[in-house]
Amino acid sequence: MSFMFKPLAYDDPKAVNHITLPESLVSDVSSEIGEIAGRLAAACMGREGKAPVVLGIDGYVSAIFDPLVSAVEAELESKGKKVLCLPMEALYKTEEEIHAVTAESLPLNYEEDPVLLFGRLYCGTIDDLIDQEKVCSAFSEKNDDIVLVYGLGSLSATLRSHITVSAYVDVTPKTAAIRAREKKFANIGDREPQPFPLLMRRNYYVDFEVVVKLRKELLTKNLLDFYLLGNEEDSYLMMSGSTMDGILDTLVLYPFRAKPVYLEGIWGGEFIRKVRGIPLEIADNVAWIFDMIPMEVSIVVKAGERLLDFPFSTFVQKKGLEMMGERCVKEFEGYFPIRFNYDDTWHSNGNMSVQVHPDEDFTISQYDEFGRQDEAYYVIATGHDAKTYCGFKGDGRKFLELARESEQTHESFPYQDYINAIDSVPGRQIMLPAGTIHASGRNQLILELGSLTIGSYTYKVYDYNRRDKEGKPRPIHVDNASSVLHFERNSEWVQKHAAIQPVLLEKTEEYQELVVGKTELMYYEARRIELKTHGRYEGRNLGQFTVVTVVDGERARIYSRSNPEFSFTAEFLDIVTIPATIEDYVIEAGGYQPVVIHKVILRSGYTRYKNPVYYDRKRE
Repeated sequence: MSFMFKPLAYDDPKAVNHITLPESLVSDVSSEIGEIAGRLAAACMGREGKAPVVLGIDGYVSAIFDPLVSAVEAELESKGKKVLCLPMEALYKTEEEIHAVTAESLPLNYEEDPVLLFGRLYCGTIDDLIDQEKVCSAFSEKNDDIVLVYGLGSLSATLRSHITVSAYVDVTPKTAAIRAREKKFANIGDREPQPFPLLMRRNYYVDFEVVVKLRKELLTKNLLDFYLLGNEEDSYLMMSGSTMDGILDTLVLYPFRAKPVYLEGIWGGEFIRKVRGIPLEIADNVAWIFDMIPMEVSIVVKAGERLLDFPFSTFVQKKGLEMMGERCVKEFEGYFPIRFNYDDTWHSNGNMSVQVHPDEDFTISQYDEFGRQDEAYYVIATGHDAKTYCGFKGDGRKFLELARESEQTHESFPYQDYINAIDSVPGRQIMLPAGTIHASGRNQLILELGSLTIGSYTYKVYDYNRRDKEGKPRPIHVDNASSVLHFERNSEWVQKHAAIQPVLLEKTEEYQELVVGKTELMYYEARRIELKTHGRYEGRNLGQFTVVTVVDGERARIYSRSNPEFSFTAEFLDIVTIPATIEDYVIEAGGYQPVVIHKVILRSGYTRYKNPVYYDRKRE
């Protein structure tokens, strides 16, 4: 799933995982369309004997099928085969029927949701959108040698009994979002694309949900003969299902880095652009840097001379147990439970909005969403007068009243009189349990952590009466905020629970490790490892994973102590996951200066929910 609206069309050239793969895997990757078509055609012809042979080509939202289908059709016909091409559009229910099926997930509540951003997750499957009678009719006559059924849902349970050879065209979330913005596809069953915001809303709550659910089934049950990466407009990279499995089997043995996604925003800054050399012509600014948001990013593997760009969520679905550990997989139902991104307001024109996120009771009752939304800010770099806003210092209800008035009058008011401000200094960690009023101020770079944020439920309470790039007022959600805010979280509470003083855990001649963020209200904790020049730190995963970030210094080498060949060299601001497959790991400071590492782990004795009563839900 993804809810990115404006990802930049930029690929970070350094976000590549160099792993050692056997030649048998590397040589199985095909890139020429003729070779790909030949392999698929040969697989079909190798299954002949009971006509018709059915090749099912499924895929992720926005996957492009036509060039592939045309090439396979031509290849088969050149062999004298009679071919029927059957698009899934011919098998879906009508547009009107699908809208009726999904209506509950897409309520028209303009009062609380003025731009129709929110909804409810659809709990069914893609089979609910397919017309059973059309499927029966399509496969009742067997006058063709080979049938090519293609499109979203081709490998669904409804059609699976008919399928002889299976292939899947995967697409990264960033690619899907860009194609959506360019109106290159419509929602499942729609005749034409909806306006972009509505198309993405339907994607998030319905289309992405059912497609991801189907992909997980295909991956975990090893139901794919062929796996294709379809991130380019007119070309593919194809491998057998077993080769895809082998590549990801190898990748999960290494510390790894995901490929970031960059987005501009009204308050975007300049720090990341300068550090990573993002060209000025790409965007006016860079506000959000999704370095490791599991449902939004991808992961690139170098295989010979080719770069294989897998959706990170595909990697998690296929190798989640090895990556996260058994307890984590069970507790979070297979989802990677923490997200990591940068908020860049350095040398920007303003603060982030004053906002709040909902706890699990509200999130599930309103959206049937997966879990709560906690956050945490770690300050990496600051300019003059940088501040982080957290908790109330005045009458929170009065602030809410003034924010509501401001939304109507578009007049500013002194929000600083009501919101507690903390001077931002590099190394400060601020924990933000759901329900805490907060904002990142202007002129800083923040490493933001999030809890199991499948969706993004940010209720903007005050946004300084700014307008978006189209000149429209930015949406405000005071009513929703009033339902989730903890007004008792004032400056005193912040000092005790949110912005704690670092606690020294261990000190040696080479490093010291401190707890910088920990609260019983959140299931992960943050630590800081301060390495001297060429210093060495050893850690253990204890059956789970660790995520580390180089927040100061030049670089660090991260590797398995037992198997040093499983390594990754991280540079400044790189975020690296050390999977559960690595029991004992080493971090060595590189370069000519000390190195500071930000480390995140699941808190000892953690539990996914604070209020389990809200989770008696029917989720498959």
